[in-house]
Amino acid sequence: MTLLVSARKARGSFVLDAAFEAPLPGVVALFGRSGSGKTTLVNIISGLLPADAARISLNGETLTDTTTGVDVPVELRRIGYVFQDGRVFPHLSVAANLRYGEKRTRAAAFVRFDDVVALLGLGALLARRPHQLSGGERQRVALGRALLAQPRLLLLDEPMTSLDGARREEVLPYLTALRDSLAVPMVYVSHQYDEVLRLASHIVLMEGGQVLAHGPVSDVSLHPRLAGVVGLDESGAVIETTVKGLDGNGAAEVAVGNTVLRTTLRGCRVGSRVRLQVPARDVILSTRPVEGVSVRNVLAGTVVDLVDQEDGEVLVRLDLGGAPLLARITREAREALALGPGVRAWALVKTVATRGHVY
Repeated sequence: MTLLVSARKARGSFVLDAAFEAPLPGVVALFGRSGSGKTTLVNIISGLLPADAARISLNGETLTDTTTGVDVPVELRRIGYVFQDGRVFPHLSVAANLRYGEKRTRAAAFVRFDDVVALLGLGALLARRPHQLSGGERQRVALGRALLAQPRLLLLDEPMTSLDGARREEVLPYLTALRDSLAVPMVYVSHQYDEVLRLASHIVLMEGGQVLAHGPVSDVSLHPRLAGVVGLDESGAVIETTVKGLDGNGAAEVAVGNTVLRTTLRGCRVGSRVRLQVPARDVILSTRPVEGVSVRNVLAGTVVDLVDQEDGEVLVRLDLGGAPLLARITREAREALALGPGVRAWALVKTVATRGHVY
């Protein structure tokens, strides 16, 4: 399956002009700062907002094509939508809210009421009204209602925005379960990079109504413009890899190119697939092998390219024998080390500097 999107929409001085193609199933994250056009784009995909010009197709079926006049009605698109505030019906119980989703579809069921209740942990809540629920519980009900409409695509417009940290951590595992258990294709709108790293398989990076880059998470993590969106502390290479070993000190060893990286990744087993982020600001470079330091990861690689950043620093991309790594250094350091494409370099990475999730 493939989702193909090309859309243009002018709203006052703001112009959305965005296009991408993403494989499905999986989670496609529309990611960018507030005001970058994410919600406008997802509303065009849903059919709720007409575009000035657009072509939207899902698995080869055209939903919108302004050049030929195709515009499939919203109710016939089989697209579920979960809004920021959930929008559950306040006068209905949880069970009745879920049953409403069932009544809205004529499609063959791929997931049933009891399955949704079990998957989203709603069994103890069925008799309650929305005012008796926490924010996280309301979002789970909204998610279940959307699923019971049997969507072939699920749109989630910043569903965590109204939740505090604890409620976000409550909901995220359920979204992960949907991704893994039901393989429901999702378009997930967010400006929180940590959510994207945990959920997404494909990122559409947006800024000012434009698509700066799109592709697998590991590829987009290397884009020079990403740091301007997520901030310097959050930018760095994302590596999808496998746990090779565990030690008795709480560290995991993961395969990275032709070497092994030690990380404090928790809750994993040997053989687990993991997604690991190495912040570029925490990578130290040397042009000579390093010994006698407390840093446990000294990774040999080759400089691929260097990109000057607007803040006066330099983003260096290394190849670790098939795996990428980013380092952020000063221009003075680049000159002192005589770094350039093809130069051999060693990356020093603290074990505690890496962040990761079982994926």
